[in-house]
Amino acid sequence: MYANPGQPLENIPPHWHYISFGLSDLHGDGRVHDTTCPDGVSGFGFELSFRLKREPEETSPPTWPAALMQSLAKYVFHSGNILRPGDHVSWHCALDNSESRIQHMLMATDTQLKTTQTPFGAVDFIQIVGIASEELKAAQQWNGAQVLDLISRLHQARGPWYVTDMKRNSIFDVVPTAYKEVEDGFARDGSNLSGVSARCMRGPYECAELLYVRNLEGVHLIFNLEAGSLLPLAIRGRVKHGRHFTFKSVLGDAAITLVAHTVTGTLVDTERPFVAQGSWLQVLIPDDLAQDMAVAFQVLATPEALPLPKTFSWPERRLFVTIVADKV
Repeated sequence: MYANPGQPLENIPPHWHYISFGLSDLHGDGRVHDTTCPDGVSGFGFELSFRLKREPEETSPPTWPAALMQSLAKYVFHSGNILRPGDHVSWHCALDNSESRIQHMLMATDTQLKTTQTPFGAVDFIQIVGIASEELKAAQQWNGAQVLDLISRLHQARGPWYVTDMKRNSIFDVVPTAYKEVEDGFARDGSNLSGVSARCMRGPYECAELLYVRNLEGVHLIFNLEAGSLLPLAIRGRVKHGRHFTFKSVLGDAAITLVAHTVTGTLVDTERPFVAQGSWLQVLIPDDLAQDMAVAFQVLATPEALPLPKTFSWPERRLFVTIVADKV
């Protein structure tokens, strides 16, 4: 933890700068990470950082950011998932357990800490940026990097070093044109979010052997409400732009990928729209079905108003999607 004076003339306030250690390889002897080499990356290849606006009366840094970073580090160690700039983390409560609206996180490149070459490989510094729920939704819908750019341009969001201010409002409260910028970008570019970790399952399910490939006659997909609320994004922002979207189950190795017909190198085609390879299911979404799904999934834009469970059915295609409460 370090005290950083900031650069007030550039709207960068004094702040506390937190930096992790241990996600990269500190020892090089295999006790924590597989042995790495100078030409590769060290450990997971990154450390976390976080910048918190320093209040005038503070003489020592709050400790809650360290606990937050430790929770994220545990997630990385347990899942093996690497955090990269533009990634988001849904948290669903104030990062400091207060009444703050800053309840989620985006990942950015730390502007001061450059890639470092160590004896055990390269290390990047990925900065945690606290964001509001509306900003999280924009990052999911459009592009995490573009939302970071919006934040960096906003005076109340504390400038280009992404200093988290737990007392700030959403950028959409302060800049009325921000919503239009996001909507225009989404319509033009679609979403660059290609997948999420989620609570989901599917049936039928038989063999998890990785090389076992099976054509299915039909499928029933089940998502919890948080995952289901991303279905409009998956269809409108990905499939309708000729891309794919994957829900990776947090409950195991299972994954569900929704595939546009223009995506190459897939297992599915018009004759075989549902194909499972081990625990990975691919579902082909033709253009006409994508349009139907986009209309049907509009109710998920306000998921809190949706009576659960809710099933969307396309019986002629033998495809069913059920949204259940937040525990699958």
